[in-house]
Amino acid sequence: MRKVVGGLIQMSNPLNDPNASVAKISAAMLDKHLPYIEEAGKKGVQLLCLQEVFNSPYFCPSQDAKWCDIAEPIPGPTIALMQKLAKKHEMVIIVPIYEREMAGVYYNTAAVIDADGSYLGKYRKNHIPHTSGFWEKFFFKPGNLGYPVFKTRYATIGVYICYTTGTSPRVLACSACTVRKSSSIRRLR
Repeated sequence: MRKVVGGLIQMSNPLNDPNASVAKISAAMLDKHLPYIEEAGKKGVQLLCLQEVFNSPYFCPSQDAKWCDIAEPIPGPTIALMQKLAKKHEMVIIVPIYEREMAGVYYNTAAVIDADGSYLGKYRKNHIPHTSGFWEKFFFKPGNLGYPVFKTRYATIGVYICYTTGTSPRVLACSACTVRKSSSIRRLR
């Protein structure tokens, strides 16, 4: 049996100013994560998972289109930064962000970066809940990539995000995954 040292990071929003721009809020979220990512690397974490849409607060209780301004392509600037950190610490990093594929087409996506810093691919959340208090369909399209499996340096992994739980664990298990990552399973720091 192989031992893989895993790490999970979940943060609260450090900038709860309703007048702050979404770019400033996103930068504050990223800045708050960086020391913990560095700490994980120094402690020997091999597979680090960040929370759903890690570089912003969970904005889906609103229906405010301003949050579309933080969406970015994958790969893009946030993923490029995480690639450098993954390579520096020889650590696989799962990076969930708000993805902009093109104008008006947005996904709740997790990029997978290998321990050498290479971008392996992405998973787009398939099941998008839309209930009172969770207006995810206002922001995200359902994923269109299925349940990809990624061969990383330390394990073969599958990723799913929060409510995408129906058949995804079975699909990933049948795909020979040695680790499944759900950003709804988190340890609070």
